[in-house]
Amino acid sequence: MIVPRRVALRSLFALAVTAFTGGALGRIAIRPEPGGSRDPHAFDEMYRGRRLLGFSGPGGEPTALVDGRPLHLMRCADGGYVTPIDHYESCPTPLAATRAAVDELGTARLSPLAAAHGVTDPTGGSPRGVHA
Repeated sequence: MIVPRRVALRSLFALAVTAFTGGALGRIAIRPEPGGSRDPHAFDEMYRGRRLLGFSGPGGEPTALVDGRPLHLMRCADGGYVTPIDHYESCPTPLAATRAAVDELGTARLSPLAAAHGVTDPTGGSPRGVHA
């Protein structure tokens, strides 16, 4: 069977357009986001004189550090986040919850045990795991 030249050229053109479009979309999909992170929980900023750092931990759950000390983040039923520092305000993102904790802490330093929610401090701290 002989393929007419017009059909062959049309098929080659369609193949070239498809290949170019796929290559262009592939480059867009792997382009790094501003800040170099594709992590939805990633943040790194100074807030009220404190260094806030956030990233996805094991299993994809958000992890937050305040001045290098871990801050426990808990997911709420409404999709927001709370911390042991401020259990009453649900924040829409891990960054907002971390900022709310810093606002609540004021000038106090975050305890190194603040991430150990529900663990008793061996030095006699709060048995509830709330450490400011």
